[in-house]
Amino acid sequence: MSIGFLGIQFGFALQNANASRILQGFGADIEHLSWFWLAAPITGMIVQPIVGHYSDRTWNRLGRRRPYFLFGAIMAAIALIFMPNSGSLVSFIPPMFVGAGMLMIMDASFNISMEPFRALVADKLPDEQRTKGFSVQTTLIGIGAVMGSLITYILAEWFGVSKVSENGGIPFNVTLSFYVGAAVLLAAVIWTVVTTKEYSPKELKNFGIDMEAGGKEKKRSGLMQIFKDFVAMPKTMKQLGLVQFFSWLALYGMWVFTTPAIAQHVYGLEPNDTSSPLYNEAANWVGILFGVYNGVAAVFAFALPAIAKKVGRKNTHAFSLAIGAVGMLSIFVIKDPNLLILSMLCIGVAWASILSMPYAILAGSLPAAKYGIYMGLFNFFITLPQVVNGLFGGPIIKRVFDSNAIYALVIAGVSLIFAAISVRFVDDKAEVRE
Repeated sequence: MSIGFLGIQFGFALQNANASRILQGFGADIEHLSWFWLAAPITGMIVQPIVGHYSDRTWNRLGRRRPYFLFGAIMAAIALIFMPNSGSLVSFIPPMFVGAGMLMIMDASFNISMEPFRALVADKLPDEQRTKGFSVQTTLIGIGAVMGSLITYILAEWFGVSKVSENGGIPFNVTLSFYVGAAVLLAAVIWTVVTTKEYSPKELKNFGIDMEAGGKEKKRSGLMQIFKDFVAMPKTMKQLGLVQFFSWLALYGMWVFTTPAIAQHVYGLEPNDTSSPLYNEAANWVGILFGVYNGVAAVFAFALPAIAKKVGRKNTHAFSLAIGAVGMLSIFVIKDPNLLILSMLCIGVAWASILSMPYAILAGSLPAAKYGIYMGLFNFFITLPQVVNGLFGGPIIKRVFDSNAIYALVIAGVSLIFAAISVRFVDDKAEVRE
């Protein structure tokens, strides 16, 4: 049931590893990169609660969650195809802004697909299986992310696809990788739609789960009910919100600034050097590094249920975040590109836990009839820190740190330390019951 998430993460990782590169190729200044990336969290903040609310109330021939991630996958695939071709699609609008528009459509589509996959695991698994269920989902996410992160490098180095554009545009290995990503995403999501069964409301009642609970709420408008649910969110969800804030503040900084940070700090390039062969080499290496941390996450996710059973979910998550902080901060002192793999090993541990532990803790505190809406609202604590970083991260890096992007990664490392500390204050009620 999570194979489709593999495909979504393939496209998402492809975007993470190459969007800054594409936007810089279209002329974006380093100060403005984080502003363009705001498309992701803003659309997620709007889309996911709405999708969660209505997917809780949907039942048709495709089921409850599947209609949403199928539609999102189709739209994301279209955006993946158009994103690297933005420069050739316009004659009077700057291609950079068209690229940013495609980024927004892509992110909206990813968000439509992602939230129902989280709710699907909560729908189909009891409390005692959810840690394992979300860990398996993390493994599949990691596999997809590795594929998405490495595809540009594989096309260039294994198949000889050109990795340098003669006219200063987007290299063909990047463009082709987005086409491959669109195909993989669609195929994986269709696989889940065809092979996964969702329990009908009647079947869920036989398990003692009433998905029609609170039927009177249907008389309220969707937005009013979403607001009411947000105000009434469980205490555990609020506590996890602080953990998520610091975690995703760090992740956003890493995704936006790793390519320019490594190009400057490790390869010795100037901030505005975005078209030289050495810059493309650095950008391709970042794709490898992103593949490494996603690969580590895919493997480490297998160990999370066993570790959590021994020391508890909170301790497991705090330890993983602390390891990630060490990895993020270590990039500042490393000058050999190959040694950056060690940093990514640590970041991969944190990424595995971020993708599974908060959801396993959260699911046990939620009413069954509201898995979708609360999983969607939980996304607010993921998108808000990204908006904050997006608005202020770029200007801070340019004006305070003189465009030295490496300091964005230092800030990310400190933020992960705060996240690890915050975990200690979370009440994991489901773990206590188990």
